[in-house]
Amino acid sequence: MRLLIVSQYFWPESFIINDLVKHLVGNGHQVTVLTGKPNYPGGTIYPGYTQLGLQSELFFETVPVHRVPLSPRGPGGAKKLAFNYLSFAWSGLRYFPRLVRKHDFDGILVFAPSPITSAIPAILLKYIKRAHLAIWVQDLWPQSLKATGFVRSPWLLGMMGWVVRGIYYFADTILIQSRAFMKPVACYADPQKIVYYPNSIDQGALSGNDTPLPEDLLRLLDDKFCLVFAGNLGAAQSLDTICEAAALLRDLPDCKIVMVGTGSMIGRVLEIKEALNLDNLLLVGQFPMSAMSRIFSLAAGLLVTLKDEEIFSYTIPSKIQAYLAAGKPIIAAINGEGARVIEEAGAGLTCAAENSKGLADRIRELYTMTGHDRRVLGEAGKSYFNKHFDMAHQARCLVDIFDKRNANEQRKG
Repeated sequence: MRLLIVSQYFWPESFIINDLVKHLVGNGHQVTVLTGKPNYPGGTIYPGYTQLGLQSELFFETVPVHRVPLSPRGPGGAKKLAFNYLSFAWSGLRYFPRLVRKHDFDGILVFAPSPITSAIPAILLKYIKRAHLAIWVQDLWPQSLKATGFVRSPWLLGMMGWVVRGIYYFADTILIQSRAFMKPVACYADPQKIVYYPNSIDQGALSGNDTPLPEDLLRLLDDKFCLVFAGNLGAAQSLDTICEAAALLRDLPDCKIVMVGTGSMIGRVLEIKEALNLDNLLLVGQFPMSAMSRIFSLAAGLLVTLKDEEIFSYTIPSKIQAYLAAGKPIIAAINGEGARVIEEAGAGLTCAAENSKGLADRIRELYTMTGHDRRVLGEAGKSYFNKHFDMAHQARCLVDIFDKRNANEQRKG
């Protein structure tokens, strides 16, 4: 199959679409990627790339990756983020048709974490290439705009609702990463288009131990009871909850909360850490995905938090799949579908979103467990991952979805 991937985010940024592409190519499919200049999550263009102009390179030795200019996210703020979103959509409309004018495709897949507007150029490509268009919805729009506080105006939210409705109208298939997405997505789209297609993690990408780590970080993880929070430090993650829980855990000198990553809210976390003198909360920076296996293996447990907003109760944060694959206990302050997966797997302990005392209590509970009991939680999570979220299986499922949908369209035609 000849697949075109459209995504605002792609390698060297760390997203699951990178590894999915590797699996597709490994299965003999031809893949081309259209994306922007890498700048997530720090907000500045990565070294080796320029903000202006087109750039092309090969990923995984065989995958053409074409990059268009965009306005970088910057250190934070709604205005810069809006320019970032709109600039990718505009550059895609302007340049994508030219970049793939000599190529035909059987399907177009839009990897769509925020913003959903990244799908707009793919709609144009759908008609130019006469290819099946599937949008893999990672975040619910416009609900996530309201929940994160980036858009508060009812008029703007209503307008974005119509934009989403239009994007879904032109899609042939809408893939949803959580079963709980079905109802909110169906408010804007034909339910017949919607297919459950969960996120997955490439265990191979997490299995490398050759990425060097700072010695002080290794000593910390090895000597202390460390709870690791990995990933984007953004508004949706309710990082205040973690800071408040850390304040309640200062009587446990060996218990440390370690944040691995960066994002728009890192400044606020540092402010709270300093104001409350949180010596048990450490921000260690961002590391490549290949380093996470070793970090996870040395952690006593893995943390996930989200804001107490209805929209986030529908979401399974992709880090949950990574945590399950790591085989470590999970401590979660989240509602809805993410909590359900952890509890169904028997992989950890949960409490309500934004419940800092509940989060501290769950951490204490894990702290007092025997090593055997903690291993039981981790092993249960690993088993659940293998059954439900293995990427090799999901890559085959994606091709099956395109094949079946294309066959249905041919029969109708």
